[in-house]
Amino acid sequence: MKPLLGVLVLIASSTALGQSAVEVARVVTAEVNLGQRIVGSVRPLRTSVIGSAVDGRVLHYDVNAGEPVKEGQRLAQLRTETFEIQLAAARAELALAQHQLAELKNGSLPEDIAEAEANMLAAKASMEYAEAKSKRLTALSDSRAASTDELETAKEQAEATRFAWKAASALLKRIEDGPRIEMIAQAEAGVELQAQRVRLLEDQIKKLSIVSPFDGYVSAEFTEVGAWISRGDPVAEVVELSEIEVQVPVPAQYAVNVRVGDEMRVEFPELPDRLFVGVVDRIVPVAESRARTFPVFVRMPNQFVDGKPTLMAGLLARVELPAQRRERMPLVPKDALVLNGSTRSVFVVDPTSRKGELKNQTGKVREVPVDLGVAWGGLIQVRGNLNADELVVVLGNERLVRGSSVQITRIKEPFFPKRPASNP
Repeated sequence: MKPLLGVLVLIASSTALGQSAVEVARVVTAEVNLGQRIVGSVRPLRTSVIGSAVDGRVLHYDVNAGEPVKEGQRLAQLRTETFEIQLAAARAELALAQHQLAELKNGSLPEDIAEAEANMLAAKASMEYAEAKSKRLTALSDSRAASTDELETAKEQAEATRFAWKAASALLKRIEDGPRIEMIAQAEAGVELQAQRVRLLEDQIKKLSIVSPFDGYVSAEFTEVGAWISRGDPVAEVVELSEIEVQVPVPAQYAVNVRVGDEMRVEFPELPDRLFVGVVDRIVPVAESRARTFPVFVRMPNQFVDGKPTLMAGLLARVELPAQRRERMPLVPKDALVLNGSTRSVFVVDPTSRKGELKNQTGKVREVPVDLGVAWGGLIQVRGNLNADELVVVLGNERLVRGSSVQITRIKEPFFPKRPASNP
């Protein structure tokens, strides 16, 4: 309880003194390219017109223009009855092929082997009897006790039973050996072929559910329940607005100073109380034939309030580009800016004493109106009554008014990024 009591005492003391705790940063000056304002427009990061991959009739249409959607969320459902019947038949045929393959791999049944062995033994007994009879009639024929016809018949019977025995023996061996490798391979190929037919039908049924390819918003509808659509027909348009890009037509004299990765300050007339800074994502190195301007795309994250994107596609944007002329100007952290409609200002702290360490010193603030220039590494170029090393409030300025008493709790050092020669 003691730490909490100490905090309460500190807050009470600060309130009693009428001072606000603030963090400050020094105003710095540097030679930078002056800004040139170019008008552009907001574009979605991605736009996708989702079409149907198959022919069909729309059974369900689940979305409306303007609604948010998630990746994989169903947009529309086509009728599936015919494909489901075909899929059920294909799965049954696959099961039959799998059972036939299993039967081949399991080999012959013991009962089949026993039956073949019995048939072989019966054929062998018949052969031995026929051969014995043929030998007996041959002996009788020598003594003229048997006719020539009887002897020929006995020889033919002996020959026939010998072939029957060989056939029964071969059948027994084949049954004992089981199916040939080639037969099993053919059956395996048949199973795989039928499995692919099942996958094809499953894929076709999956395509009957038309889904969103990414998180975004439905921007257009192209069909309705009951409508017939053919393969390739559009179903809905989805745009991604988690990030946006501002397309700016930049004249050549300014385009030469722009680099991928540059920070750009962006203003939106509909959002005068907000400060936006984007990064150059890409520069098209081919000028538009009529205007002779180069498309430059500035990307920035979007913000959402109650599920609605702050930056919507089609908004007018004013981008502050670096011009060729350079001038030494004050720079302040973007957190120091106070935006109020069309006015911009910073709060400058005048410490009670400049002697010793500034941390924990007290002082009063004055509000200085400024005009904004180009952005650079978290700093913003400003034009106003500011001098180098003056202290501007970067944390706690939202509750200040002119003449407010403050106590400095921290001095933040500005960050100077490495930059191409076109800027500091």
